[in-house]
Amino acid sequence: MPRMRIMKLTRDSRREALEALLGRSPSGYSEYEETVRGIIDDVRARGDKAVFELEEKFDKCILSKDTLRVSPEEIEAAYKELDPEFVEVVRKAAANIRSYHEKQVTQSWITTGEDGTILGQKVTPIAVSGCYVPGGRAVYPSSVLMNVIPAKVAGVERIIIATPPNSEGKAAAGTIVAADIAGADEIYKVGGAQAIAAMAYGTETIPRVDKITGPGNIFVALAKKACFGVTGIDSVAGPSEILVIADSTANPRYVAADLLSQAEHDPMASAILLTDDPKLADAVAEEIDRFIEELPRREIICQSIENYGFIFVGDTINDLIDAANTIASEHLEIMTANPFEVMPRIRNAGAIFLGNYSSEPLGDYFAGPNHILPTNGTARFFSPLGVDAFVKKSSIISYSRDALYSVHRDIELFAENEGLRAHANSIRVRFEDCE
Repeated sequence: MPRMRIMKLTRDSRREALEALLGRSPSGYSEYEETVRGIIDDVRARGDKAVFELEEKFDKCILSKDTLRVSPEEIEAAYKELDPEFVEVVRKAAANIRSYHEKQVTQSWITTGEDGTILGQKVTPIAVSGCYVPGGRAVYPSSVLMNVIPAKVAGVERIIIATPPNSEGKAAAGTIVAADIAGADEIYKVGGAQAIAAMAYGTETIPRVDKITGPGNIFVALAKKACFGVTGIDSVAGPSEILVIADSTANPRYVAADLLSQAEHDPMASAILLTDDPKLADAVAEEIDRFIEELPRREIICQSIENYGFIFVGDTINDLIDAANTIASEHLEIMTANPFEVMPRIRNAGAIFLGNYSSEPLGDYFAGPNHILPTNGTARFFSPLGVDAFVKKSSIISYSRDALYSVHRDIELFAENEGLRAHANSIRVRFEDCE
Protein backbone atom coordinates (compact mmCIF):
# COMPACT_ATOMS: atom_id res chain seq x y z
CA MET A 1 0.00 0.00 0.00
CA PRO A 2 1.53 3.35 -1.03
CA ARG A 3 2.22 5.91 1.68
CA MET A 4 1.27 9.54 1.12
CA ARG A 5 4.50 11.32 0.17
CA ILE A 6 5.73 13.98 2.60
CA MET A 7 7.99 16.53 0.93
CA LYS A 8 9.63 19.79 1.83
CA LEU A 9 7.87 22.66 0.05
CA THR A 10 10.45 24.20 -2.26
CA ARG A 11 10.34 25.83 -5.65
CA ASP A 12 11.45 22.55 -7.24
CA SER A 13 8.97 20.33 -5.38
CA ARG A 14 6.13 22.72 -6.17
CA ARG A 15 7.07 22.65 -9.85
CA GLU A 16 7.23 18.84 -9.77
CA ALA A 17 3.72 18.62 -8.32
CA LEU A 18 2.35 21.16 -10.77
CA GLU A 19 3.83 19.32 -13.75
CA ALA A 20 2.26 16.06 -12.52
CA LEU A 21 -1.15 17.70 -12.10
CA LEU A 22 -1.13 19.49 -15.44
CA GLY A 23 -0.12 16.26 -17.13
CA ARG A 24 -3.63 14.95 -16.39
CA SER A 25 -5.27 17.53 -18.66
CA PRO A 26 -7.50 16.17 -21.44
CA SER A 27 -5.35 18.18 -23.82
CA GLY A 28 -2.56 15.72 -23.11
CA TYR A 29 -4.41 12.73 -24.56
CA SER A 30 -4.04 13.39 -28.26
CA GLU A 31 -3.93 9.65 -29.05
CA TYR A 32 -7.70 9.54 -28.49
CA GLU A 33 -8.54 12.57 -30.60
CA GLU A 34 -8.74 10.67 -33.90
CA THR A 35 -11.17 8.15 -32.38
CA VAL A 36 -13.32 10.94 -30.97
CA ARG A 37 -13.27 12.83 -34.26
CA GLY A 38 -14.44 9.71 -36.06
CA ILE A 39 -17.37 9.28 -33.66
CA ILE A 40 -18.39 12.92 -34.08
CA ASP A 41 -18.22 12.73 -37.88
CA ASP A 42 -20.26 9.52 -37.87
CA VAL A 43 -23.03 10.99 -35.71
CA ARG A 44 -23.03 14.18 -37.74
CA ALA A 45 -23.43 12.21 -40.98
CA ARG A 46 -25.84 9.46 -39.92
CA GLY A 47 -27.68 10.87 -36.89
CA ASP A 48 -29.79 8.41 -34.91
CA LYS A 49 -28.52 5.39 -36.80
CA ALA A 50 -24.93 6.13 -35.76
CA VAL A 51 -26.03 6.75 -32.17
CA PHE A 52 -27.78 3.37 -32.00
CA GLU A 53 -24.78 1.53 -33.42
CA LEU A 54 -22.32 3.30 -31.11
CA GLU A 55 -24.49 2.59 -28.07
CA GLU A 56 -24.56 -1.08 -28.99
CA LYS A 57 -20.78 -1.03 -29.38
CA PHE A 58 -19.84 0.89 -26.23
CA ASP A 59 -22.73 0.47 -23.79
CA LYS A 60 -23.81 -2.98 -25.02
CA CYS A 61 -27.48 -2.05 -25.36
CA ILE A 62 -30.01 -2.01 -28.18
CA LEU A 63 -31.89 1.26 -28.62
CA SER A 64 -34.41 2.58 -31.11
CA LYS A 65 -36.31 5.79 -31.77
CA ASP A 66 -39.00 4.52 -29.40
CA THR A 67 -36.62 3.80 -26.51
CA LEU A 68 -33.92 6.48 -26.88
CA ARG A 69 -35.81 9.01 -24.77
CA VAL A 70 -36.75 8.25 -21.16
CA SER A 71 -40.52 7.89 -21.02
CA PRO A 72 -42.96 9.17 -18.36
CA GLU A 73 -43.42 5.56 -17.28
CA GLU A 74 -39.66 5.19 -16.76
CA ILE A 75 -39.63 8.37 -14.67
CA GLU A 76 -42.44 7.02 -12.49
CA ALA A 77 -40.64 3.68 -12.12
CA ALA A 78 -37.40 5.44 -11.13
CA TYR A 79 -39.09 7.12 -8.15
CA LYS A 80 -40.35 3.73 -6.97
CA GLU A 81 -36.86 2.27 -7.29
CA LEU A 82 -35.28 4.80 -4.91
CA ASP A 83 -35.51 5.10 -1.14
CA PRO A 84 -38.09 7.87 -0.41
CA GLU A 85 -35.74 9.31 2.21
CA PHE A 86 -33.05 9.75 -0.44
CA VAL A 87 -35.54 11.39 -2.80
CA GLU A 88 -36.39 13.87 -0.05
CA VAL A 89 -32.69 14.66 0.44
CA VAL A 90 -32.39 15.33 -3.31
CA ARG A 91 -35.33 17.75 -3.01
CA LYS A 92 -33.65 19.56 -0.10
CA ALA A 93 -30.36 19.82 -1.98
CA ALA A 94 -32.19 21.11 -5.05
CA ALA A 95 -33.85 23.83 -2.97
CA ASN A 96 -30.46 24.96 -1.60
CA ILE A 97 -28.87 24.96 -5.05
CA ARG A 98 -31.80 26.89 -6.52
CA SER A 99 -31.70 29.49 -3.72
CA TYR A 100 -27.96 30.04 -4.17
CA HIS A 101 -28.15 30.41 -7.95
CA GLU A 102 -31.14 32.74 -7.86
CA LYS A 103 -28.80 35.28 -6.26
CA GLN A 104 -26.63 35.17 -9.39
CA VAL A 105 -29.36 36.38 -11.75
CA THR A 106 -28.48 39.60 -13.58
CA GLN A 107 -31.05 41.86 -15.22
CA SER A 108 -30.99 43.80 -18.44
CA TRP A 109 -30.28 47.49 -17.94
CA ILE A 110 -30.59 50.80 -19.77
CA THR A 111 -29.05 54.21 -19.11
CA THR A 112 -30.04 57.43 -20.86
CA GLY A 113 -28.18 60.71 -21.26
CA GLU A 114 -29.56 64.21 -21.65
CA ASP A 115 -27.79 64.46 -25.03
CA GLY A 116 -29.97 61.68 -26.47
CA THR A 117 -27.70 58.69 -25.90
CA ILE A 118 -29.16 55.37 -24.79
CA LEU A 119 -26.81 52.58 -23.68
CA GLY A 120 -27.56 49.27 -22.09
CA GLN A 121 -27.26 45.52 -21.91
CA LYS A 122 -29.87 42.93 -22.83
CA VAL A 123 -29.62 39.62 -20.96
CA THR A 124 -31.15 36.69 -22.85
CA PRO A 125 -31.20 33.00 -21.83
CA ILE A 126 -29.95 30.52 -24.38
CA ALA A 127 -32.78 28.58 -26.00
CA VAL A 128 -31.63 24.96 -25.54
CA SER A 129 -29.03 23.59 -23.13
CA GLY A 130 -27.63 20.07 -23.03
CA CYS A 131 -26.35 18.45 -19.86
CA TYR A 132 -24.09 15.40 -19.91
CA VAL A 133 -24.38 13.10 -16.88
CA PRO A 134 -21.80 10.30 -16.47
CA GLY A 135 -22.85 6.74 -15.78
CA GLY A 136 -19.59 4.79 -15.63
CA ARG A 137 -17.81 4.06 -12.36
CA ALA A 138 -20.54 5.80 -10.41
CA VAL A 139 -23.85 7.61 -10.87
CA TYR A 140 -24.02 11.27 -9.86
CA PRO A 141 -27.51 12.70 -9.28
CA SER A 142 -25.77 15.68 -7.70
CA SER A 143 -24.25 16.62 -11.07
CA VAL A 144 -27.73 16.61 -12.58
CA LEU A 145 -28.87 19.20 -10.03
CA MET A 146 -25.74 21.32 -10.52
CA ASN A 147 -26.20 21.45 -14.30
CA VAL A 148 -29.94 21.73 -14.69
CA ILE A 149 -30.90 24.11 -11.87
CA PRO A 150 -28.68 27.06 -12.96
CA ALA A 151 -30.04 26.67 -16.50
CA LYS A 152 -33.59 26.61 -15.15
CA VAL A 153 -32.95 29.69 -13.01
CA ALA A 154 -31.43 31.46 -16.03
CA GLY A 155 -34.67 30.89 -17.96
CA VAL A 156 -33.49 28.35 -20.54
CA GLU A 157 -36.54 27.22 -22.52
CA ARG A 158 -35.53 23.60 -23.17
CA ILE A 159 -33.11 21.57 -21.06
CA ILE A 160 -32.08 18.11 -22.18
CA ILE A 161 -29.94 15.46 -20.51
CA ALA A 162 -27.79 12.78 -22.12
CA THR A 163 -26.67 9.90 -19.92
CA PRO A 164 -25.35 6.42 -20.77
CA PRO A 165 -27.73 3.49 -20.26
CA ASN A 166 -26.86 0.07 -18.86
CA SER A 167 -26.83 -3.06 -20.99
CA GLU A 168 -30.59 -3.36 -20.56
CA GLY A 169 -31.11 0.09 -22.05
CA LYS A 170 -32.08 1.73 -18.75
CA ALA A 171 -30.80 5.04 -17.41
CA ALA A 172 -29.88 5.19 -13.71
CA ALA A 173 -32.87 5.81 -11.46
CA GLY A 174 -30.97 8.45 -9.47
CA THR A 175 -30.18 10.41 -12.62
CA ILE A 176 -33.79 10.26 -13.80
CA VAL A 177 -35.26 11.38 -10.48
CA ALA A 178 -32.74 14.19 -10.01
CA ALA A 179 -33.46 15.39 -13.55
CA ASP A 180 -37.19 15.41 -12.88
CA ILE A 181 -36.78 17.28 -9.60
CA ALA A 182 -34.41 19.82 -11.17
CA GLY A 183 -36.80 20.51 -14.05
CA ALA A 184 -35.12 18.93 -17.09
CA ASP A 185 -37.43 18.65 -20.10
CA GLU A 186 -36.02 15.55 -21.81
CA ILE A 187 -33.64 12.71 -20.92
CA TYR A 188 -31.88 10.70 -23.62
CA LYS A 189 -30.11 7.38 -23.08
CA VAL A 190 -26.83 7.98 -24.84
CA GLY A 191 -23.30 8.31 -23.48
CA GLY A 192 -19.73 9.09 -24.40
CA ALA A 193 -18.51 11.11 -27.37
CA GLN A 194 -21.60 10.10 -29.35
CA ALA A 195 -23.80 11.92 -26.82
CA ILE A 196 -21.77 15.11 -27.17
CA ALA A 197 -21.89 14.88 -30.96
CA ALA A 198 -25.64 14.26 -30.94
CA MET A 199 -26.27 17.33 -28.79
CA ALA A 200 -23.81 19.49 -30.76
CA TYR A 201 -25.15 18.67 -34.23
CA GLY A 202 -28.59 17.26 -33.50
CA THR A 203 -30.08 14.03 -34.83
CA GLU A 204 -33.57 13.02 -35.95
CA THR A 205 -34.50 12.53 -32.28
CA ILE A 206 -32.02 14.49 -30.16
CA PRO A 207 -32.21 18.28 -30.55
CA ARG A 208 -29.22 20.46 -31.34
CA VAL A 209 -28.31 22.48 -28.25
CA ASP A 210 -26.73 25.89 -27.78
CA LYS A 211 -24.45 24.82 -24.95
CA ILE A 212 -23.21 21.55 -23.43
CA THR A 213 -22.27 21.37 -19.76
CA GLY A 214 -21.32 18.60 -17.39
CA PRO A 215 -18.40 16.29 -16.56
CA GLY A 216 -17.39 13.06 -18.26
CA ASN A 217 -14.50 10.76 -19.11
CA ILE A 218 -11.62 11.57 -21.45
CA PHE A 219 -13.72 10.81 -24.56
CA VAL A 220 -16.47 13.15 -23.38
CA ALA A 221 -13.95 15.88 -22.57
CA LEU A 222 -12.24 15.59 -25.95
CA ALA A 223 -15.60 15.54 -27.74
CA LYS A 224 -16.64 18.74 -25.98
CA LYS A 225 -13.35 20.31 -26.98
CA ALA A 226 -13.81 19.21 -30.62
CA CYS A 227 -17.40 20.50 -30.77
CA PHE A 228 -16.64 23.89 -29.24
CA GLY A 229 -17.55 26.53 -31.80
CA VAL A 230 -20.41 24.46 -33.17
CA THR A 231 -21.91 24.67 -29.70
CA GLY A 232 -20.87 26.33 -26.47
CA ILE A 233 -19.30 24.34 -23.63
CA ASP A 234 -18.65 25.03 -19.98
CA SER A 235 -15.03 23.82 -20.01
CA VAL A 236 -12.83 20.87 -20.85
CA ALA A 237 -12.74 19.34 -17.39
CA GLY A 238 -9.96 17.19 -16.02
CA PRO A 239 -9.91 14.79 -13.05
CA SER A 240 -11.04 15.96 -9.63
CA GLU A 241 -8.65 17.55 -7.15
CA ILE A 242 -8.51 18.84 -3.60
CA LEU A 243 -5.95 20.97 -1.82
CA VAL A 244 -5.96 21.56 1.95
CA ILE A 245 -4.09 24.35 3.75
CA ALA A 246 -3.76 23.34 7.42
CA ASP A 247 -1.78 24.48 10.43
CA SER A 248 -1.13 22.90 13.84
CA THR A 249 -4.71 23.59 14.95
CA ALA A 250 -6.20 21.27 12.32
CA ASN A 251 -7.62 17.87 13.17
CA PRO A 252 -5.48 15.34 11.22
CA ARG A 253 -8.36 12.86 10.99
CA TYR A 254 -10.58 15.49 9.35
CA VAL A 255 -7.82 16.47 6.92
CA ALA A 256 -7.13 12.85 5.94
CA ALA A 257 -10.82 12.11 5.44
CA ASP A 258 -11.25 15.16 3.20
CA LEU A 259 -8.21 14.34 1.08
CA LEU A 260 -9.53 10.83 0.46
CA SER A 261 -12.99 12.15 -0.41
CA GLN A 262 -11.50 13.23 -3.74
CA ALA A 263 -8.93 10.46 -4.16
CA GLU A 264 -11.76 7.91 -4.33
CA HIS A 265 -13.20 9.56 -7.45
CA ASP A 266 -10.65 8.40 -9.96
CA PRO A 267 -7.10 6.98 -10.19
CA MET A 268 -6.11 10.32 -11.71
CA ALA A 269 -7.68 12.44 -8.96
CA SER A 270 -5.32 14.60 -6.93
CA ALA A 271 -5.14 15.16 -3.16
CA ILE A 272 -2.62 17.63 -1.71
CA LEU A 273 -1.97 18.90 1.80
CA LEU A 274 -0.01 22.11 2.43
CA THR A 275 1.04 22.59 6.05
CA ASP A 276 3.63 24.43 8.09
CA ASP A 277 3.55 21.76 10.83
CA PRO A 278 5.68 18.59 10.31
CA LYS A 279 3.82 16.81 13.12
CA LEU A 280 0.49 17.37 11.38
CA ALA A 281 1.98 16.04 8.13
CA ASP A 282 2.98 12.77 9.83
CA ALA A 283 -0.35 12.47 11.65
CA VAL A 284 -2.34 12.99 8.44
CA ALA A 285 -0.28 10.35 6.61
CA GLU A 286 -0.99 7.87 9.41
CA GLU A 287 -4.72 8.62 9.35
CA ILE A 288 -4.77 8.13 5.58
CA ASP A 289 -3.25 4.66 6.06
CA ARG A 290 -5.97 3.78 8.56
CA PHE A 291 -8.80 5.05 6.36
CA ILE A 292 -7.55 3.15 3.31
CA GLU A 293 -7.95 -0.11 5.22
CA GLU A 294 -11.62 0.71 5.83
CA LEU A 295 -12.77 2.30 2.58
CA PRO A 296 -14.28 0.17 -0.21
CA ARG A 297 -12.67 2.04 -3.12
CA ARG A 298 -9.16 1.47 -1.77
CA GLU A 299 -7.72 0.36 -5.10
CA ILE A 300 -8.71 3.64 -6.77
CA ILE A 301 -7.56 5.63 -3.73
CA CYS A 302 -4.16 3.93 -3.70
CA GLN A 303 -3.59 4.68 -7.38
CA SER A 304 -4.61 8.29 -6.86
CA ILE A 305 -2.34 9.02 -3.92
CA GLU A 306 0.57 7.07 -5.40
CA ASN A 307 0.54 9.20 -8.54
CA TYR A 308 -1.01 12.51 -7.51
CA GLY A 309 -1.02 12.64 -3.72
CA PHE A 310 1.37 15.00 -1.94
CA ILE A 311 1.94 16.38 1.55
CA PHE A 312 4.09 19.50 1.43
CA VAL A 313 5.65 21.03 4.55
CA GLY A 314 6.42 24.73 4.19
CA ASP A 315 8.17 27.18 6.51
CA THR A 316 5.39 29.77 6.79
CA ILE A 317 1.72 30.25 6.04
CA ASN A 318 2.80 32.65 3.29
CA ASP A 319 4.63 29.81 1.55
CA LEU A 320 1.47 27.70 1.69
CA ILE A 321 -0.70 30.46 0.25
CA ASP A 322 1.77 31.09 -2.58
CA ALA A 323 1.79 27.39 -3.44
CA ALA A 324 -2.01 27.21 -3.33
CA ASN A 325 -2.30 30.13 -5.75
CA THR A 326 0.20 28.47 -8.10
CA ILE A 327 -1.63 25.13 -8.09
CA ALA A 328 -5.06 26.81 -8.47
CA SER A 329 -6.99 23.79 -7.20
CA GLU A 330 -10.57 22.85 -8.02
CA HIS A 331 -11.40 22.51 -4.30
CA LEU A 332 -9.49 24.36 -1.58
CA GLU A 333 -10.05 23.77 2.13
CA ILE A 334 -8.54 26.13 4.68
CA MET A 335 -8.18 24.53 8.12
CA THR A 336 -6.19 27.10 10.06
CA ALA A 337 -6.65 29.01 13.31
CA ASN A 338 -8.08 31.96 11.33
CA PRO A 339 -9.31 30.73 7.94
CA PHE A 340 -11.12 34.00 7.19
CA GLU A 341 -7.77 35.80 7.39
CA VAL A 342 -6.23 33.41 4.86
CA MET A 343 -9.17 33.42 2.44
CA PRO A 344 -8.79 37.01 1.10
CA ARG A 345 -5.27 36.14 -0.03
CA ILE A 346 -6.44 33.23 -2.17
CA ARG A 347 -6.58 34.30 -5.82
CA ASN A 348 -6.97 30.98 -7.57
CA ALA A 349 -9.44 28.31 -6.47
CA GLY A 350 -12.67 26.87 -7.81
CA ALA A 351 -14.42 26.62 -4.45
CA ILE A 352 -13.09 27.64 -1.03
CA PHE A 353 -14.16 25.80 2.14
CA LEU A 354 -13.44 27.51 5.45
CA GLY A 355 -12.99 25.84 8.83
CA ASN A 356 -13.14 22.35 10.29
CA TYR A 357 -16.82 21.79 9.52
CA SER A 358 -16.89 22.90 5.89
CA SER A 359 -15.80 19.61 4.36
CA GLU A 360 -15.64 19.43 0.55
CA PRO A 361 -18.59 16.99 0.20
CA LEU A 362 -20.79 19.69 1.74
CA GLY A 363 -20.26 21.59 -1.50
CA ASP A 364 -20.57 18.49 -3.64
CA TYR A 365 -24.08 17.73 -2.50
CA PHE A 366 -25.92 20.18 -0.37
CA ALA A 367 -24.76 23.69 0.49
CA GLY A 368 -25.88 25.32 -2.77
CA PRO A 369 -22.81 26.60 -4.64
CA ASN A 370 -22.06 24.70 -7.82
CA HIS A 371 -19.73 21.71 -7.72
CA ILE A 372 -18.87 21.92 -11.43
CA LEU A 373 -15.58 23.74 -11.03
CA PRO A 374 -12.43 24.63 -12.97
CA THR A 375 -9.73 21.91 -12.86
CA ASN A 376 -6.10 21.52 -13.93
CA GLY A 377 -5.08 25.01 -12.88
CA THR A 378 -7.84 26.70 -14.88
CA ALA A 379 -9.14 28.35 -11.70
CA ARG A 380 -6.62 31.04 -12.69
CA PHE A 381 -9.14 32.20 -15.32
CA PHE A 382 -12.34 30.10 -15.05
CA SER A 383 -15.23 30.27 -12.58
CA PRO A 384 -17.67 27.66 -11.26
CA LEU A 385 -20.66 26.83 -13.44
CA GLY A 386 -23.47 29.26 -12.75
CA VAL A 387 -26.42 31.17 -14.13
CA ASP A 388 -24.16 33.31 -16.33
CA ALA A 389 -23.18 30.19 -18.27
CA PHE A 390 -26.72 29.95 -19.63
CA VAL A 391 -27.33 33.54 -20.71
CA LYS A 392 -26.03 35.79 -23.46
CA LYS A 393 -25.47 39.50 -23.08
CA SER A 394 -26.14 41.89 -25.95
CA SER A 395 -25.02 45.50 -25.95
CA ILE A 396 -27.62 48.21 -26.64
CA ILE A 397 -26.59 51.47 -28.34
CA SER A 398 -28.83 54.31 -29.51
CA TYR A 399 -27.71 57.89 -30.30
CA SER A 400 -29.86 60.80 -31.41
CA ARG A 401 -28.69 62.98 -34.31
CA ASP A 402 -27.49 65.66 -31.91
CA ALA A 403 -25.60 63.14 -29.78
CA LEU A 404 -23.84 61.65 -32.80
CA TYR A 405 -23.09 65.09 -34.26
CA SER A 406 -21.20 66.09 -31.13
CA VAL A 407 -18.74 63.20 -31.54
CA HIS A 408 -18.81 62.39 -35.26
CA ARG A 409 -15.45 63.95 -36.06
CA ASP A 410 -13.81 61.96 -33.24
CA ILE A 411 -15.19 58.71 -34.65
CA GLU A 412 -14.17 59.57 -38.20
CA LEU A 413 -10.65 60.39 -37.04
CA PHE A 414 -10.40 57.09 -35.17
CA ALA A 415 -11.58 55.10 -38.20
CA GLU A 416 -9.27 56.91 -40.62
CA ASN A 417 -6.35 56.35 -38.26
CA GLU A 418 -7.02 52.61 -38.57
CA GLY A 419 -7.26 52.89 -42.35
CA LEU A 420 -10.96 51.98 -42.41
CA ARG A 421 -12.40 54.69 -44.64
CA ALA A 422 -15.78 52.97 -45.04
CA HIS A 423 -16.18 53.07 -41.27
CA ALA A 424 -15.53 56.79 -41.30
CA ASN A 425 -17.85 57.24 -44.26
CA SER A 426 -20.79 55.56 -42.53
CA ILE A 427 -20.60 58.33 -39.93
CA ARG A 428 -19.77 61.17 -42.33
CA VAL A 429 -22.74 60.60 -44.68
CA ARG A 430 -25.14 61.42 -41.88
CA PHE A 431 -23.88 64.99 -41.74
CA GLU A 432 -23.25 65.81 -45.41
CA ASP A 433 -25.81 68.60 -45.18
CA CYS A 434 -23.65 70.26 -42.52
CA GLU A 435 -20.48 70.44 -44.61
